[in-house]
Amino acid sequence: MTELSQNRRARRSVSAVFVIHGAVTGSFATRIPWIKDHLHLSAGQLGLALVAPAIGSFVAMPLASRLLHARGHRAGIRLLIVLWSAALALPALAPDLPLLALALLCYGAAAGVADVAMNAQGVEVEARLGRSIMSGLHGMWSVGGLLGSAVGVAAAAASVAAPVHLAAVAAVLVLLSLVACRGLLDIRPEPEEEAPPRFTLPPRSALLIGAVGFCAVFAEGASGDWSGVYLRTVASASPAIAAASYTAFACTMAAARLAGDMLVRRFGPKRTVRGGGMIAVAGGVLVVAAPTAPTAGPVAAITGFALLGIGIAVVVPLCFAAAGHSGDNPSRAIAGVATVTYTSSLIAPATIGAIAQATSLRGSFAVVTLLTVGLVVGAGILAQGARASGPGASGPRAGGAGEQDRHTTETCQSKM
Repeated sequence: MTELSQNRRARRSVSAVFVIHGAVTGSFATRIPWIKDHLHLSAGQLGLALVAPAIGSFVAMPLASRLLHARGHRAGIRLLIVLWSAALALPALAPDLPLLALALLCYGAAAGVADVAMNAQGVEVEARLGRSIMSGLHGMWSVGGLLGSAVGVAAAAASVAAPVHLAAVAAVLVLLSLVACRGLLDIRPEPEEEAPPRFTLPPRSALLIGAVGFCAVFAEGASGDWSGVYLRTVASASPAIAAASYTAFACTMAAARLAGDMLVRRFGPKRTVRGGGMIAVAGGVLVVAAPTAPTAGPVAAITGFALLGIGIAVVVPLCFAAAGHSGDNPSRAIAGVATVTYTSSLIAPATIGAIAQATSLRGSFAVVTLLTVGLVVGAGILAQGARASGPGASGPRAGGAGEQDRHTTETCQSKM
């Protein structure tokens, strides 16, 4: 197998891994109402339990570099994506709130480490192909989420109990994971390379990149959790129209991610993120300015949330790409960026609620709009990601990473 064929095969494999990861998330999201009703949880108790996955991810993400160093990318990602798929069955089996929180903690930890590992593989494949693919990979994650949620909605409509539904989906995704990982690059460290520490602070460059991602993820979390409430209470929408607001947001974000690589190749990461930031700001302004009239209000607000989805879509993929090209340890830098962005997803829903309690939901989304301005201002930080998509980027990265790439190619070819 030629090196180009090998790299294309790796892209297909890592795309499949992203779809599987998204399908787990989408499947679980559809059965949260069942879990709430089954355990007789209040809204406050459910909200407390749903913090556990973010905490698990936050704690476990720094372990990704160590695991990939010990097992190599292919075996490490296969293990993590299988564990993440299997963890889907846990929450619906919990008999009470404490065990639900424990199950969600494990679920989140598996999600976070798998997330870092698959993004590290994506960065390596992108570097070898010499063109941007990260936005498309995250678009495939969104596709997986939509597929998982579609199956979940069908299962719920057919009155299939969540333990049966999630266990069956988990079993299918475990099998698909074993097949999907066969084509991944088997990246391994040099024999003399020291293992990374189990826990380490992110490099400064990752913190700066993560700050840009923080703004995007905050807007994503706020829109995902509060768009329906905003439509219902501020824009005077009917329950059905309010529910459609998240669909508009999620679909436009998925479509923009799938088209994002083409934009990055043409305009570069800096201009793409800056343009997206401007679209997101326009969307935020439209949401905040939405009238309360039952006709005009929902139209303006849904359009605003759709623009927010388009504007922030490529930011997180490009943050991971920039982190992976910012030093000699891509997985460590990606873990740092992921930790910062997951912190944003952890605090966004509660922060929006607190601001709304103190002022109003319009005030909350005024803050979201201000944060999207950060995408316009901070776009230059992601310019280092252009190395993966610019001319002449097809070669290995300089320094230690280039040595690792050559070693990886030899290792992979010896296994073919």
